[in-house]
Amino acid sequence: MDKVRILLEEELIKDKNIPKFNVGDKVRVITKIFEQDKVRLSPFEGIVIAKNDKGIRSSFTVRRVSFGEGIERVFPLYSPYIEKIEVIQPAKKIKRAKLYYLRKRIGKSATEV
Repeated sequence: MDKVRILLEEELIKDKNIPKFNVGDKVRVITKIFEQDKVRLSPFEGIVIAKNDKGIRSSFTVRRVSFGEGIERVFPLYSPYIEKIEVIQPAKKIKRAKLYYLRKRIGKSATEV
């Protein structure tokens, strides 16, 4: 049973064309939002502060500061609602796996790694 699940997950992972990005990169995630009879695309741009690599259940957290308020969203990596992921600016040199310390920062220091 476990081998069947692993094979199914590998097939689903191959279908999705996802760019390589790491913690600290500035990304734009374009998601689909369904409204009555039409589909709208909504971008969410920010810094990747965490990544969880667990096969088909992988996810990543994106943080942005909007009007002085920090907003974080967790996206499942292989979600059918994600239209596209664009890497806007790669990180320089990150020495941490999670950038939770950005939550305490205010202003420009909260958006630069």
